[in-house]
Amino acid sequence: MKQLLITTIAAALFGVGNTTRAQDDAPEPLKRHLYVAEPGIRNYTQYGGHGVIVFDIDDNYRFVKRIPTGGLTDTGKPLNVKGVCGNAATGRLYVSTIWHLICIDLHTDKVLWERTYPLGCDRMSMSPDGRIIYQPSFEKDIWYVLDAASGDEITRVTPKSGAHNTVYGNDGKEAYLAGLRSSILTVTETATHTVKKRIGPFSNRIRPFTINGAQTLCFVNINGLLGFEVGDLETGEKLHRVEVRGYSMGPVKRHGCPSHGIAMTPDEKELWVTDGHNESLHIFDATKMPPVQLHSIKLREQPGWITFSLDGKICWPSTGDVIDVKTRKIVTALADEKGRMVMSEKLLEVDFLGNKVAAVGDQFGKGYVKPAPQSGDTP
Repeated sequence: MKQLLITTIAAALFGVGNTTRAQDDAPEPLKRHLYVAEPGIRNYTQYGGHGVIVFDIDDNYRFVKRIPTGGLTDTGKPLNVKGVCGNAATGRLYVSTIWHLICIDLHTDKVLWERTYPLGCDRMSMSPDGRIIYQPSFEKDIWYVLDAASGDEITRVTPKSGAHNTVYGNDGKEAYLAGLRSSILTVTETATHTVKKRIGPFSNRIRPFTINGAQTLCFVNINGLLGFEVGDLETGEKLHRVEVRGYSMGPVKRHGCPSHGIAMTPDEKELWVTDGHNESLHIFDATKMPPVQLHSIKLREQPGWITFSLDGKICWPSTGDVIDVKTRKIVTALADEKGRMVMSEKLLEVDFLGNKVAAVGDQFGKGYVKPAPQSGDTP
């Protein structure tokens, strides 16, 4: 019950977008699981299988099960996973490959449908109510806007930016679209699925990025920078460039950029940034602007993504290390049913109360601090 209380308080404080809780008053114990999609890292030489691996967070990440997902080539070879998202209200989990979008029932582990799209797929994001998915094509001109229940196409958004990463705002009113060929972050109005504004340009092409809960700031990795830049989501201006101090850039195994991964703690007090060449994470004080470098953590491999637990107490870099956020210590590492090292950039937390989905986390390390009420707002 203590864990239930902690997680419930976290959701209430941060207004977690895709962590909508199912209604259930039964005093069931909270079960926290980590869902990890494989193969979730390109060129991962120790790849040993595919599907979604489930770990028990509160039992020292004990392997629970592997859910087969499909997403295969015509010859039966698994394609690299590009993204993962889910929703508690609908009880569904979605996994994308470069061609497929796969929908899984979280209560039965059954694949409900698997769809392919003519221009491929990349890292998607879904509305807080679980009804709409913004599915980027595979580095092409468009984002598909999909009905999450069926996978049917509703419309398209066409920034012509090399569609890649997508973040849905916590209020559900805006989606943020970053392409591999552009230094501009495109913002859509989700009521009409039309382009509302553009943020930038930044100093180079945008890679992973995140936003704060008030949807006033974005923090973006860009090509050629060990660190990040900060953008104003209201004025559209680039505000700051922040370089990691004390570390040098060098060759990286994946993605071709020094920092490929950035995340805010849910309370927005810290910003965590990856460093591939130095196999490290760098932590910044996000209560100051520009953020100030605080600490670094050495990992077991080159990181390419960062995800946080719902309560913000655990950091899961793509290396499979498990980090206690408060102490900055690595407490364990993920291993599959055969003892193989697990690494993935596509993972999130799924909580159950009894047999019902209670909360689903997000693959993106967004902030969840609600904007301050404006004069005249209803309390």
